[in-house]
Parts: sequence; C-alpha cells; structure tokens
Amino acid sequence: MDVVFLSRIQFGLTAGFHYIFPPLTIGMGGVLVFLEAMFLRSRDPLYGIAARFWTKIFALNFALGVATGIVLEFQFGTNWATYSRFVGDVFGSALAAEGIFAFFLESGFLAVMVFGWDRVSPRLHFISTVMVAIGSIFSSVWIIIANSWQQTPAGHHIVQMTRNGEPWVVDGAPVLRAEIVDFWAMVFNPSTVHRLVHVLIAAFILGAFFIMSISAFYILRDRHIEFAKRSFSGALIFATIASLAALVSGHHQANSVYRTQPAKLAAFEGHFATGPAAMSLVGFPDAEEETIHFNLAIPGGLSFLLHYDFDAEVIGLDRFRPQDRPPVFIPFASYHLMVGLGMTFIGLTLLASFLWWRGTLFETRWLLWAFVFAVVGAIAANETGWIATEVGRQPWIVHPPIERDAAGALILGDAGVVTYNERLGLRTQNAGSPSVNASQVLTSIIGFAGIYLALLAVWLFVLDRKIKHGPDPIAVGSGPATGGFVDAASGRAGHNDSLTRTVDDDAAASKE
Repeated sequence: MDVVFLSRIQFGLTAGFHYIFPPLTIGMGGVLVFLEAMFLRSRDPLYGIAARFWTKIFALNFALGVATGIVLEFQFGTNWATYSRFVGDVFGSALAAEGIFAFFLESGFLAVMVFGWDRVSPRLHFISTVMVAIGSIFSSVWIIIANSWQQTPAGHHIVQMTRNGEPWVVDGAPVLRAEIVDFWAMVFNPSTVHRLVHVLIAAFILGAFFIMSISAFYILRDRHIEFAKRSFSGALIFATIASLAALVSGHHQANSVYRTQPAKLAAFEGHFATGPAAMSLVGFPDAEEETIHFNLAIPGGLSFLLHYDFDAEVIGLDRFRPQDRPPVFIPFASYHLMVGLGMTFIGLTLLASFLWWRGTLFETRWLLWAFVFAVVGAIAANETGWIATEVGRQPWIVHPPIERDAAGALILGDAGVVTYNERLGLRTQNAGSPSVNASQVLTSIIGFAGIYLALLAVWLFVLDRKIKHGPDPIAVGSGPATGGFVDAASGRAGHNDSLTRTVDDDAAASKE
C-alpha cells in the first residue's frame, strides 16, 4: 500500500478524534463565562450550581483534548518529514505562539477554575474562567493561522536548504523550505480571518448543543428541573445567535474559497463545466462522467451567491489540469452534509426560541428529544467541515497561489487552464517521510485505533457517571460552591452546614 495514503488516513483518524474536544471546550468556555457572570450579577444560586457542574464536564473534555492532540504534532516528524522541513519556519512560530500566549494561559488558570471554588472569591474565580475561555480561543487562533497559511500561503519566500555549507539535494532535487519574510502577512493571510470566525462559531454551536442535550435529558427525566431549564435557556441563546451567524460566516467563507481556491469550491458544488452555476442541494457527483446524478439544484444559485448574478460565470473543474483537480465525491458529500446540518440548527433553535418566548418550550417533549440527539449532528458538522476543507485542498498539502495579473485577473495557461506558482506550494505526494514504510504506518494506525477506542470508552464512561450524578446543590447565599479541595475534585457536595437550605430543598418544599 502507498505510504503517503496510509499516513493521510492515520492523520485524518487521529485529527478527527481529537477535534471532538477542542470545539467542545471553546464553546463550553463561553457558556461558563455567561453562567458565572449571571451568578455575580444576580447571586441566584442556580447559576452557581450550573457553573460548577459544567466546569466538571469542561475539565473532562479539556483533558481528553490535550491527550489526543499531542499525537498530531509527533506525526509531523514521523510521517511528514519533507512537509515539516518545508513549513518548519512558519509552523514553528505559530505553534510557539500558541504555547506561550494560549496554552500556558489556559492551563495556568484551569486549576483555579476547577478546584478553586472555595479557595478564592467568586470574582477571582470568574476571572479565572474568563482567562481559560480566552486561552482556548487563542489556542485555536494560532492553529487556524498555521492551517490557513497552508490554504493561502503569504508572507514568505522559498529558499534552498544547506547541509555542511553546501546546497542540500536529495535524489537530484533541491530541498526547499518556506521562510517568513513578513510575520503579519503570514498571520493575516487571505483566508485566516474568514476561517477563524467560522471555526469559532462552529465551536460555540457545538458547546451550546452539548449543554442543551444534557439539560433536555434532565427535563425529560424530570430531574434537576430548575437547573436544567436555566442551563438550557442560556445555551439556547448562544446556539441561536451562533447558528444564524454561521450562515453569514459560511457565505463569506465560500466567497473567500472561490477567490483563492476555485477548484475546491468547484468540488464542493460538483461544478464541472465553467459557466453559470446551479447550487446543488442533493445528488451524487460522478467525476468520470462529470455530472451529478439525481441532482436537485437551484438554477443559477451558485452564480448568484458568488456574483449576485444568476447568469455569471463560475470557474469549473474543466479549467484545471487533471493532476491539479481535487477529488469530488468526499468534498461534495461532506460540504453538503455540513450545510444541511447548519440549516437544521437554525430551524431547531429558532423554533425553540419561539416556544421559549411563548412559555411552552419545556412541555414540547418531541423537540426536547430532538435536542438530546442534536449534539451528534453538531459534532458531525464540525468534522465534515474539516473533511471538506482538507480533502478539497488536494492534491496540495501547501496550496500554491494562483497566477494573476496586476489587475487581479486569472492568468490562464495552455488550453485555458488555471496556472499555479508551484514553487510556493508542495504536493501531498511529495511531502512524506522517505524513511518510513507502509507496514510501519499500518501498524501504528492499528495501535492508535486501539488506544483511541479505549480513550473514547473512558470519556463516555466518566461523562455518563457525571451526568447520572447530576449537579450538586449549594447553599443559598453562599459562593458558587461549598466543600473542600477533595470535594471539588471528586464532585461531591459540601456538608459544612446541614441546617442550610439548598435549592433542592426549596423545590421539594414548593411541591408540598
């Protein structure tokens, strides 16, 4: 088997599993800030209960995210040595900035956030929660910068590497690397801002739907009702705003992709022939016959979204050499699934917001059951978005700029095909490690699969225990939690004052 293909499978599987957790922590971080801010403002103990419970879940997701993310960085050196040499100067600065400005900030305040409930004041605890939330966002900023540079490189030049003072040549070919010449041009490359906004919005959607899923389950099971309603309502606000924002962000992101990677957008839409383009809703693309079977489409829809003209020309895959075209089926399917899920989220959250305003949301059981399972769709939307992005970039691992004239118009080569400045890019097929063979990569895939399945089982087991345990009651008029360091770590309720009435006591008394 091809070692590069196996290396791609390995990185895809490990990255896909890892990416369950970063958007969860980013999204939940925003909700935690909201809950603690509301507690400080109102001193309503329900907000304190909610903040403490969701902090435990946040810490679990954070731990799994760190454990699964470390593996990815090692794969750069083991499986992608040529790629690592090519991008080392660029990625080194971005990943170093992540460690200095993001990871240390996030992990430094995490201990106070998780274990400091009865050790620090509510305001200091709130500040710690804000710092953790900011740190998780900063971490994503630098990762997105590095990845966006692969999509739309800028702020660099290509130099030949040397060894022992002599030009480094392997198999007759010079060994090249990208060196930064303008740091801020690299940071704000043509796709960074659009991609970062879209990724963060998707993370907020996932975090909010995760909280609404567990809260809806409690309501349906008639457990922790007041806590669940308060948590669901707060997350619903985030989810509704983020779902609508994703629609706007996605539109701008698609326009950015068309300007910088038109072959990718053509694959997303199964657009084979240059000309006015329909917007496909469903169908099965066939790259060999260059058509979409069973296609349900809006005539001129893609032309209108890109140019605000139903008859405007849109570049198709026919303008690219066969060796420069991405595969079609996987980007098409994953892109359309992501968009379909996004539209579903808009419908669900708007309907739920209307019923919440009417005061009937929590009696609409079928909708609550929909939210219990909708978190799976939110995870799938995040995963398929990345699948579309990364597979659509092929056959490039570092996508070269498209040749344009001074006015910004495309420079077409022979037979009218789009041409690239290939010296500034790197093909995936040439990016692997020559010293690694297919059997070694296949063995590591099997090993990683076993480890990650075990981690998945542990995550689900611990998550299930925490959900079944539910939130701990706290004393009315106290801080966000009571109890000591061990209690905070284990999730047990404090018992400092048995005479203090709790929120659960109030609920029981009201029923009597």
